[in-house]
Amino acid sequence: MRKEELMSAYVILVRLCLAILFAGVIGYDRQRKNRPAGLRTHILVCIGATAISMIQAAVFYQKINEYPQISVDQVRLLAPIVSGIGFLGAGTIVVTKQRVAGLTTAASLWTTAALGIALGMGYYEIAGLTFLGVIFSLTVIRFIVRIPDVKRLEIHYVHRVATKEFFADFFKTHHIELTDVQFDVTNVDGKKIYRNTFTIHLPKDLTHVQLIEELSTNPDIMKVRLVSINE
Repeated sequence: MRKEELMSAYVILVRLCLAILFAGVIGYDRQRKNRPAGLRTHILVCIGATAISMIQAAVFYQKINEYPQISVDQVRLLAPIVSGIGFLGAGTIVVTKQRVAGLTTAASLWTTAALGIALGMGYYEIAGLTFLGVIFSLTVIRFIVRIPDVKRLEIHYVHRVATKEFFADFFKTHHIELTDVQFDVTNVDGKKIYRNTFTIHLPKDLTHVQLIEELSTNPDIMKVRLVSINE
């Protein structure tokens, strides 16, 4: 990679556009699945990593041309990217009593930073093949390896005792596996509103729409929210 090539506005533009494209596709997948780090976060991470990598390469070749007798570290600015993204990814990980969520999103952020480094240094083949590997891991592999349909079901309701019995019968009748339960209560205009957050495994014959529609038939249930937490 020559200094003249690196400093070309066209080359810089191409690398930044590829960073936006690659990170945008990955980020869209995460945002579509309601993950804490979505489209904008992935794009910003990749653009930042690409920009820092180009700065590092420019400084390296500039110093080599000016002081050929001096040894210059070509990766001094790149190492902090890897560790820094680790801290950002840690913010997407949520630990509960029985499970850890957000690991895939944290890994996608870290890999997106690696894509940015590859693009910034001009290794287009590495960046392209890595991007394909990420897309394969996030989308195609779920059709090859059977992953349980794990959901987080949040329900707001009144009349705790009666509704609790309804939940027990409903889950048993529909063969819904319950792995975690969280509970809290709030007062709204002097009225107690209860909230249960269930972590569940849905059977194949029960769709998301059917689940919400059947739960909504209970007059004591005020709100139902279903979120996928497979990844």
